[in-house]
Amino acid sequence: MMLRDAIDSYVEWRRDHGAKFDTSAHVLHLFGRHVGESVDCGSVTDADVLGFLAGNGRLTRYRANKHGALSGFYRYAISRGLVARSPVPEPQNEPRKPRSEPPYVFSREELRRLFGVIDVSRKRSVQLDADTLRALLLLLYGAGLRFGEAQRLTLDDADLAEAVLTIRNTKFYKSRLVPVGPQLANALRTYVAGRLERPLPRRGGSTVLANLDGTPLVKQTVQHAFGRLLDAAGIRNDGNDGRHAPCFHSLRHAAAVHRLESWYRQGADVQRLLPALSTWLGHAHLDGTRVYLTMTPELLQEASVRFDRHVNGGGHE
Repeated sequence: MMLRDAIDSYVEWRRDHGAKFDTSAHVLHLFGRHVGESVDCGSVTDADVLGFLAGNGRLTRYRANKHGALSGFYRYAISRGLVARSPVPEPQNEPRKPRSEPPYVFSREELRRLFGVIDVSRKRSVQLDADTLRALLLLLYGAGLRFGEAQRLTLDDADLAEAVLTIRNTKFYKSRLVPVGPQLANALRTYVAGRLERPLPRRGGSTVLANLDGTPLVKQTVQHAFGRLLDAAGIRNDGNDGRHAPCFHSLRHAAAVHRLESWYRQGADVQRLLPALSTWLGHAHLDGTRVYLTMTPELLQEASVRFDRHVNGGGHE
């Protein structure tokens, strides 16, 4: 069987079993083009695979993603008799993944600056107005949504009377209900009231967030606007501190970290509440949530206070 057909068969099989599989499918199709999609599946050599894994640049964590996608594909190919052996190197023979850069987490003071300059930064906007950009950032921080989830949220799925959002087509092919607080709910009600005066291409199925002409947001356009907003707020990261540059996802990181800080200050049982945070963020496992729990100075301070209370309290018992 040709490599292209084998890859298509594997991708279809994974999706038939409920996997979204977009990223791995993309990696496998890149591999097919690298080797030659019309070659026989069984003729791919170890050198072909190593060349694809190595790429042309420095070692990044992307190599591990490629290795994982190829390993899964060849396990499938062997089980179907398409190849006799896997040309993918064993995991123990792969170079160790470089440490990922910690994410940027906005401080509360930075968030105040960010929201404070939205009107100024969008003063001459033609499509993406200040109200829409503000509503987007509120959804990312106040509801902990991913950008794509906020971008796709429809009027039908925003029950603002009950202050609940239905998030569909998530990263893990699952839907979830996200309750929102009173302040965010009021802000969204105000925005949606103005949104209803704009064109509604699909009526209730139209997206909550929309340009002035009613069309859905385009990520590239919003990213450009967000970059200008960061400049206006004086928020920039030159990379000297080893963190990622601030981006949309930084608001989601901040939502998780700030929630943890609040729980620590309240004296709550953080370990017991972590599954609730995981559900709110839409993670399939707690391991996914731990990625967001970056230790900021504020979080370290709260954890230190909790530890001191535990030690001192134990000494008097």
